[in-house]
Amino acid sequence: MRLACVTSLRRGDVDLVLHRFSEQLLTRGVAVEGLVQINSDCGPDKPCDMDARVLPVGPVFRISQALGAGSAGCRLDPSALERAVGLVGARLSAETQLLIINKFGKQEAEGRGFREVIAEALVRDIPVVVGLSALNRPAFEEFAGDLALPLAPDLDALMAWFDGMGAVA
Repeated sequence: MRLACVTSLRRGDVDLVLHRFSEQLLTRGVAVEGLVQINSDCGPDKPCDMDARVLPVGPVFRISQALGAGSAGCRLDPSALERAVGLVGARLSAETQLLIINKFGKQEAEGRGFREVIAEALVRDIPVVVGLSALNRPAFEEFAGDLALPLAPDLDALMAWFDGMGAVA
């Protein structure tokens, strides 16, 4: 399958494995486009800062907002996400061998965010892997139908999936 999703119950696992996956593929010379998330621990009583790295070479910029003490809402900065969507969408090309999207999140579930970029990649027959939380699984399943292959949040599983498609550089 050309579309895969990665889910983990442990916070931050998917971000880490997708980042490592992208690094390993880039080292191999694979033409990877997309976005990975880099979380910075801010201490035990504070949520992490979320930065995004546009693949393959950047930029890296903050995608979280500081909402203040006691806030419980979503900290994603929608304008930063849309900036990332524009950068990734503009880099998608015939040479792209893989699209990595750190998360099919709330924005995608509501029809925004990376949804169109993911669809465009699939139309171009570019393999896509996305991070997915249980919260957004129903919207993802509605979007992807039965086209998505669930993968373990494991570097070996991701590499085997990618290599199994014969798209190795």
